[in-house]
Amino acid sequence: MLAVRWDGQRADGAAAGDAVLPGMEQPLRLHGFLRETTTPEFAGITFYEVMARSVLNRVPGGSMPFGWTVNPYRGCTHACVYCFARRTHTYLDLDAGRDFDTRVIVKVNAGEVLRRELSKPGWTGEHVAMGTNTDPYQRAEGRYRLMRDVLGALADAANPFSVLTKGTLLLRDLDLLERAARRTSVSVSMSVGHLDERLWRSVEPGTPSPRARLDAVRRLTDAGVGCGVLMAPILPGLGDSAERIDRAVAAIAAAGATSVTPVVLHLRPGAREWYLAWLAREHPSLVERYERLYRDGAYAPKAYQRVVTERVRLAASRHGLLRERPGDHRRARPATQASRSQREHATQLTLL
Repeated sequence: MLAVRWDGQRADGAAAGDAVLPGMEQPLRLHGFLRETTTPEFAGITFYEVMARSVLNRVPGGSMPFGWTVNPYRGCTHACVYCFARRTHTYLDLDAGRDFDTRVIVKVNAGEVLRRELSKPGWTGEHVAMGTNTDPYQRAEGRYRLMRDVLGALADAANPFSVLTKGTLLLRDLDLLERAARRTSVSVSMSVGHLDERLWRSVEPGTPSPRARLDAVRRLTDAGVGCGVLMAPILPGLGDSAERIDRAVAAIAAAGATSVTPVVLHLRPGAREWYLAWLAREHPSLVERYERLYRDGAYAPKAYQRVVTERVRLAASRHGLLRERPGDHRRARPATQASRSQREHATQLTLL
């Protein structure tokens, strides 16, 4: 039940609250719930503010190249139709479609809780990844400013971390990124899958434009905080041609990106239904192709992925930008004695 799922995010001593959503037969029970709020600047979006007991989340089973994550928000105003995290909203008895885009849970004490967790004797300073579920620099961050406290806590603890985002609001915290990079390993990646303005407005309506994101890459690079680009997702039939890939990689290289890493679209349950419904409305001629590509599961066939990856590799070579190995943009180093020592002294920025 929902109450159990949120037990680990209740503030100590705080009474559990019930957020009641209009039209629902049962109340949405968010433990640590403070209030429900709407505002004219976020028309059609409801925020549910909660007090979290814990914000450090362990990644199970070594399934990712990092062991811990922090996600200040659940749900995302970016409204990317392909977002793989959509299914997580169903754990709250919300739907993976419209609710994911418009009903956002906000952990208003995220920075305070993280600072406390990082100071515990048992914490060994492992790499912390952000942007692994929902974007920490979605538009809501302009209102709540949670990431300043989160980055401040990580910088003060000299704890290595990475940020993956589509949000140019990241530039607001450039001072904290620079401060953290003088003390520990920091990795910043911007997600830019294509340059098509029309496609962007349709498939990622709540995000800054691809060009704006590349401008942010340039500003980060000029400031000495290197920024890689995760070319993701590459959409079959929409952004996978050699010509489109070459144009995107040329712009990524011109922006001063330290690397480019391609990721072909994958369609997990929740995202799959929402994306394919969008595809049927906007690009019905591609439906049959997608049914073939994704008939065996969430991932396109490896042969197709190799073709797309090779196109990116060739484009990167033409434009002087070497491609990273898959996962390098978020890869964490082991927590060795050397890495702990590094956290105690100023070090030059290195990308994980």
